Amino acid sequence: MTETPLDTGPRQSRQVARQQAITEAVMAEGTVRIEQLAERFDISVMTVHRDLDELEGRGLLRKSRGAATAMSTSLVESSDVYRTNRQTSEKEALALAALEFVEPGQAVMLDDSTTTLHLVPHLRSRRPLTVITNTLTIMDQLRGANGITLLGLGGQYFNWCSAFLGGITTSAIGALRADLFVMSTAAITDDVAFHQSLETNDVKRAMFESSTRRILIVDHTKFEKRALHALMPLSAFDAVIVDSATDRRDVARLRDKGVEVVVARSQRQVP
Repeated sequence: MTETPLDTGPRQSRQVARQQAITEAVMAEGTVRIEQLAERFDISVMTVHRDLDELEGRGLLRKSRGAATAMSTSLVESSDVYRTNRQTSEKEALALAALEFVEPGQAVMLDDSTTTLHLVPHLRSRRPLTVITNTLTIMDQLRGANGITLLGLGGQYFNWCSAFLGGITTSAIGALRADLFVMSTAAITDDVAFHQSLETNDVKRAMFESSTRRILIVDHTKFEKRALHALMPLSAFDAVIVDSATDRRDVARLRDKGVEVVVARSQRQVP
């Protein structure tokens, strides 16, 4: 199906509108061939390549093997811009459940997951707090917040996850001790947390080891996904918070293994 060509208005406006339309098409379908994008938007393959190069540089999608993709694979994690808009109601429920573990006066570590990001607006209700994070998006949200001491972890910046990763980051984490660590993960396989990025795994593991209590928050889709690098078994966490759509068999199996599983209340159930 050929979509209406975006050929009206100033050149810059056409480019912005076209790139937005390409991004939305790729995010909606997961993977789209470059030739298909050229036909769909009535532009040259070379123009598609230029648009995709710019969108990839902004961390909005991936370009590989003649196709554009926004979906996570076992090797590549999708952009945080894309992930932020997925399972939003579930993530909000998970965040509210995780908030019950946060107490005033604590030092709280937060990873770069978009699930954890939903917890950030609620932290003001638990002030005073010290928040430690490697995520630029969280830093932006909390900078200047009264009653919250913000410790930003530096390192090499990665646009796709809006976070700092690498040896500098893990070294900084190793010099700190937090009361609570809240994190998510890309996939769960055989009741083990996995992630596509080894650098991300290294940072999460360092945060885990530098914290007294560790909380994992995951929506039900993570049990259906696969990733490359093993992080740690779910039994290592003090609590695992899942959403209400999680398969009861998964919940029962984890509890049989001694995992403290908290099922977050669906926001649709809240009056």
